[in-house]
Amino acid sequence: MAKVISFVNNPYQENTYLLYDETGECVIIDPGMYTGPEQNTVTAFIKNNNLRPVHLLNTHCHIDHVLGNKFIFDQYGLKPKFHQGESEVLASVVAYAPSMGFRYEVSPMPDEFLPETGSIQFGNTTLHLIFAPGHSPAHLCFYNQEDKVLIGGDVLFRQSIGRTDLPGGNFAQLIDNIETKLFTLPDDVTVYPGHGPSTTIGYEKQNNPFLT
Repeated sequence: MAKVISFVNNPYQENTYLLYDETGECVIIDPGMYTGPEQNTVTAFIKNNNLRPVHLLNTHCHIDHVLGNKFIFDQYGLKPKFHQGESEVLASVVAYAPSMGFRYEVSPMPDEFLPETGSIQFGNTTLHLIFAPGHSPAHLCFYNQEDKVLIGGDVLFRQSIGRTDLPGGNFAQLIDNIETKLFTLPDDVTVYPGHGPSTTIGYEKQNNPFLT
């Protein structure tokens, strides 16, 4: 059974996720750590629990989700994996980070991109890919069917949805993907979003003002 640990990072209060199972292998998703203390909190958890990071995954490549990509690469030798459609989003971070007051350590590019469908393995755990653009042009969610866990990035939040006014955003596309790809998951799936508290598919079906 995989466990999910979250770390709240950077001024955007972004949720960085660490998933690990009984084998000790783990994946790091959306590393947003920016300050030294934020970096140390994550590496200390990995060390203290004798974990071995095997994948670095990005749901999408907005600045708040990739600030720690270079740090994780330097620490563990892992290059990020994301959908190729996010490449331009990542490349643009270099240009806009200074104007937002960020000192951005440039992320390496993937050795391999993730497809729209398929799965990623670590330890005894499988994460299924769900392609759900709308907040960003090629956003992926990571679904652990066995443990009923969805790492949702900035698609669906507790009683909210991802913003669609950024480059590559599309409101109608986002709503369609939530309704056809996320709301078809079991009601008791826990959604771990890119910001804010976790929720469930069933709760959002009943209570999300954008979707009811």
